[in-house]
Parts: sequence; C-alpha cells; structure tokens
Amino acid sequence: MTPAIWDTHVHLDFMRDPQAVAREAAELGLGLFAVTVRPEGVEQLVELSCEPNVRVGVGLHPWWVADGRCDSDAIAQAVTLAAKTRFVGEIGLDFSPEHVPEGSTDMQLAAFEAIVAACAKTSDTSARKVLSIHSVQAASAALDALERTGCLAACHCIFHWFSGSSDELHRALKAECLVSVNEMMLRTRRGREYARQLPANRLLLETDLPPGEDVAFTAREIHQQLERTVDQLAQIRGTDASSIRQLTCENTMRLLG
Repeated sequence: MTPAIWDTHVHLDFMRDPQAVAREAAELGLGLFAVTVRPEGVEQLVELSCEPNVRVGVGLHPWWVADGRCDSDAIAQAVTLAAKTRFVGEIGLDFSPEHVPEGSTDMQLAAFEAIVAACAKTSDTSARKVLSIHSVQAASAALDALERTGCLAACHCIFHWFSGSSDELHRALKAECLVSVNEMMLRTRRGREYARQLPANRLLLETDLPPGEDVAFTAREIHQQLERTVDQLAQIRGTDASSIRQLTCENTMRLLG
C-alpha cells in the first residue's frame, strides 16, 4: 500500500520492536522516515531499509556528540555511512545549556560539518540526499555550515521542529530548506505562526516519537499524533485536513521517492 501520510522524523531505533511498528505502519498506510541518533542505529534497522514505507537515516545526534556517547570513531563511522546512503538524520547542532554540557560547541560543529561535507560531495543530482536536521539555538550556525560545505545546494535539507528566529526561518526558506512540523511545535505561539507562514511546498509532518529509548510503542500512536497535527495545521492555515494530508504526502514523496 502506498503511504497516505508520512512521518518524516520518527525514532524507530528507540522502539522496543521496530519491525512490528513498521509492519503495522504499512497496514495503516503510514510512511516513516526513521532517523537515528548514532551509527549503530542504522544496523539495528537494516532489515527495514528495503520496506517500501520506510526510509532509514544515518544519524549523529548533537546530544550524543556533546556528551561523548558518540566518540571520534562513531563520528568517523557516521561520516562514512552518510557518504554511502541517500538518507541522513538526525544530525545537527544544539547550543542550549539545558540540553548539552558547556564547552561542546566546537566538537558539535566539527562533527556536523564533517557529515554535511560528506553529504555534499556524494549527493546525486538525480536523487539528492535528504537530511533531517536538529537545531536548537543554533539555526544560523547550522545554515552557515550547510552553506560553507555546499550542502544547501547539493542536498534536500529539512529542519525538524524549527524553533529559531523569524530571520533564521526566512534564511532557511530562501535556501529552499523544508520544515517538518509536529504537535509539540504547534503548542507554542511562535511555532503556530511559523506553520502558518511556511510555503505549501516546504511543509512536512513529523512526530519525533517516542519520548525515550527502549519504549513499547505502536504505529497507531504515531498515526494518531500525525492526524492531530494535520487537524491543527488545517485550522492554522485556513484549509481542510484532507488538503494538508495530501499536500504533505506529495511533498514527502517528491523528497523520498
């Protein structure tokens, strides 16, 4: 079954039984861009990479880089894997003192720039790489690195759960980046306003579920949150839910194939 709705940022690697979730998702007509937080996550989900409703991304999450859970060997492995695959995520930068230890900025920047440089060099013009990017208090720094490495031009860049400034959003959209929106983003006034402003062809859906690792989870829970997000977006953008569902599905299929 061709997916009727897509989650473009979900952590199957955090789920206790990702294979069961992927099977249930297929039955529900749900597509999944399964982002990972470290290179080992790709190995965990390798059996799902050939499922028609699943895309698995090579991840290097900034939290794991900042606190040392992803060391230099893991970073090198992520760079190597990202050069070989079309789908990359979750990668990015997080400069919030609530999330990362002090003094990790340079380490994060070096890791992020290495992986996006590898993506830029190996992206295929006929099937550009797709990156799902985390940026908290770091959107400008992320955009600088993407621009410096040529990744903005070579790849499709998705900012997930965008929380930067309005100027940063304008810059990202001018650079043809996309934004994936989840229910949590729509709980803030800024998030709702950004969701209203997004051009139709830059809007995607996501959940960022589950909330932690080794979680018993179901595809139905993912589907339900996506549908709530669709309903909220329809209200925010002054349209109907079926239009939002169709629009975001078409946007995703253009990216992911």
